[in-house]
Amino acid sequence: MMSFSDFPPPAELPNNMHHSEVLLYLCLYTQAFKLRQHIQFKTTVVSVRQRPDFTATGQWEVETERRENQRDTHVFDAVIVCTGHFTQPHLPLRDFPGTRNHNIQNAEGLQGKRVVVIGIGNSGGDIAVDISRVAERVYLSTRSGAWVVHRVGKRGFPRDLNGRSRMHMIMLKLFPSWINRILEKKLNEEFDHRLYGLKPKHGFFAQIPVVNDDLPARIISGRVQVKPNVMEFRGSSVVFVDGSGIDKVDVVVFATGYNYSFPFLPSALQIKCGYRLCLYKHVFPPALTQPTLAVVGFIHALGSINPLAEMQARWVTRVFKGLTTLPSDKSMLEEIEKDSATMFACSDRNPLQVDYIPYMDSLAKLVGVRPNIPWLFLKDTRLVLQVFMGPCTPYQYRLTGPGCWAGARQAILTQWERVIQPFRTRVVPEPESRPSSRLSTIVIFLGSSLLWCFCYKNYPSFFFSPPSFFRFPQ
Repeated sequence: MMSFSDFPPPAELPNNMHHSEVLLYLCLYTQAFKLRQHIQFKTTVVSVRQRPDFTATGQWEVETERRENQRDTHVFDAVIVCTGHFTQPHLPLRDFPGTRNHNIQNAEGLQGKRVVVIGIGNSGGDIAVDISRVAERVYLSTRSGAWVVHRVGKRGFPRDLNGRSRMHMIMLKLFPSWINRILEKKLNEEFDHRLYGLKPKHGFFAQIPVVNDDLPARIISGRVQVKPNVMEFRGSSVVFVDGSGIDKVDVVVFATGYNYSFPFLPSALQIKCGYRLCLYKHVFPPALTQPTLAVVGFIHALGSINPLAEMQARWVTRVFKGLTTLPSDKSMLEEIEKDSATMFACSDRNPLQVDYIPYMDSLAKLVGVRPNIPWLFLKDTRLVLQVFMGPCTPYQYRLTGPGCWAGARQAILTQWERVIQPFRTRVVPEPESRPSSRLSTIVIFLGSSLLWCFCYKNYPSFFFSPPSFFRFPQ
């Protein structure tokens, strides 16, 4: 699910890679496409500014620094900003006078300590689990709770392969409340979120869930205790909003997220529209007379960032080349305001969150690479079964159109084989398949296909607006 659309990871790599294996995959990608020669390491971008003749040329001056006080200025025809949104840690230290700031890299030095972790995002959950293996006790403080999902899903397959298909997208659009209740019920069957003190006020799809296999086990063993939001610090004591407190706290870890920042860009390009940066489809600033600057990867969703960023980049390069044009500034501003309330799951806590498949499809349509399901249904029944009912892997966006890849079809048809391959360290014979189960699969597929074709033909906007629980009050 995190692969680039024309470069499947080697089958022998695990489904959930260690960070060193992710780095290996990226290195293999750069080697395959000869990208390493174009990368300048240990280089800081100091400023990006328009040239005096920008209206005519669209060019930018980029000032960089490689060593202290050694700066260079370069001229580029276009600029893509890919720094993401994990750049400036959000540390509410001013709300808690007397606290000191330093980064934590691992659990070294925390043996036998009493630690409070503030924040229950994915980082907060991972930090609490890691520290709890050596600390005397870890207290995990959360303001609003979170839904916790495991990486291991049904039958032991990777969780993100389940429920990430176009068929599931349609079901979610048609029955949002019902699907939400089913998902929350299944999560509570694994462990009761209310019993564990984790149950949030929001529904499952309103915010990115915490992906953590170990947190429930650390809670049930008492190594992690879930606490409400912190009210104040009193010396070495921590007081929570429910009146409870902890004495003799050694370390407090703030896992309170990030504030995005682009200090190298002109201030005119950092204007916000509501909760979010004023970017057309999270990519293009509408104020430029020449569309030669774009932001890529400044986004997140219930899915991997790699396919999202790649699709943005494919669209951006076509705009830079003049193969695709942008709407007028007025139209882009109107759509930004509209998208904030409809298509995108935008709020003060989630200004960058989008609905994964609809957002990908909306960009793919602009690039000309969105899969044509009715056409595939007539031409390639075997393929459309995987495209429609299987996980929405990035290879779907290389089947047709600009940049199509001859290996895309085979990559889709063999994707389950690559999922299974890393498990084959001890091969157990497969049981004989039952014809009845195959028949039921075919019946479900045909029924779903007819439903999809009907909706696609009669209600095209249905696929590009979120269900009601993605919409936030204005």
